[in-house]
Amino acid sequence: MQFSKISWIIIYLPMWYFALISISGLFSVTFTVVYAYVADVTDEHSRSSAYGLVTATFAASLITSPAIGAHLARLYSENFIIALSALVALVDLLFIYFCVPESLPERLRSNQKVSWNKVDPFGSLRNITHDRFIYLICLIVLLSYLPEAGQYSCFFVYLRLMLGFSEDEVAYFIAFIGILSCIAQTLLLAILQKYFGAKETIMVGLFFQTVQLAAFGIATSNGVMWFAGGLAALSSVTYPSISAFVSVYAKENQQGLVQGMVNGVRGLCNGLGPALFGFTFYLFNVDLGYSSSASVKKNSSNLTAINANTKSIYSSMFSRDIPGPPFLFGAFLATIALMFSLLLPNSKTDFNGTRNDTRTIEQKARLLNTDETTNDSIQSK
Repeated sequence: MQFSKISWIIIYLPMWYFALISISGLFSVTFTVVYAYVADVTDEHSRSSAYGLVTATFAASLITSPAIGAHLARLYSENFIIALSALVALVDLLFIYFCVPESLPERLRSNQKVSWNKVDPFGSLRNITHDRFIYLICLIVLLSYLPEAGQYSCFFVYLRLMLGFSEDEVAYFIAFIGILSCIAQTLLLAILQKYFGAKETIMVGLFFQTVQLAAFGIATSNGVMWFAGGLAALSSVTYPSISAFVSVYAKENQQGLVQGMVNGVRGLCNGLGPALFGFTFYLFNVDLGYSSSASVKKNSSNLTAINANTKSIYSSMFSRDIPGPPFLFGAFLATIALMFSLLLPNSKTDFNGTRNDTRTIEQKARLLNTDETTNDSIQSK
């Protein structure tokens, strides 16, 4: 991600766009490395809170950066903003290199040998099919993040065209969700982890997501949408809990591999989610194409207050009664994810009891003390 930001130092030209985006994709592994680092430097009890702080910081950046960028755009050129962003990324890179210590102990680093089996991406994917726990986690992430990625790609336009939100109301809505997400991923996440545990926290987040998506799908008033936005913020506790849950079962020197699998599924959802929502809107003849002829009245409070020109958006009775079919389908997927989360183990011991003798990632890393003792004995020989 740092490289992708620095690459924007190049003066923007349309023909460079595809190449730069492709390069950005190759280096968009920051979250995987960050989550692996957090797993290395925290214990099991504080790991969920640490993941919550990471995601809350990211949510805070989503609140502040658009406002800062918009303000600077009024004062300076776009090239200045791009150069400033690249400079911030460069400072961040230097800070990481000189100030952030290595998390993996020297004892483990010295024994690591790079081989194709370790860097082969297809080999990592094959591990999913041979490891029931990782397969289950990736399936939950797929079913829950697919609708999340889809909704964030379209619901800003959806608010404008379907519910008559003004530009200011959309901005306030984004800030509202962002602020509540920061609170949920710090305070609420810590409380849930303390009194219930990681598995139950995942289930709570998936429940909030299911209700939120259903509300988005049937809402015809601004009040319901604001309520659903609050639920969307509360559901943001899901992914930090999943990351913390996975880190408990991964070996100390395999945190990056396992977290990379989970983040890889999220990356897949970032591509498939918008396509899924767009195709579902198409199936139900709902057109979210934004044009001047489909303007909406500002400060309208319900669906009937939309300008008459937008009535052509609805070409079927079904879409009038249920304006957001993709959101309802997303609620269905989140419900399935919630059902699969019931299969997650309550503890390492519970999960060990359900396994056979096949050695997999989490089986080889059950007790860190045992692992360290084994490594020490090997070194002494």
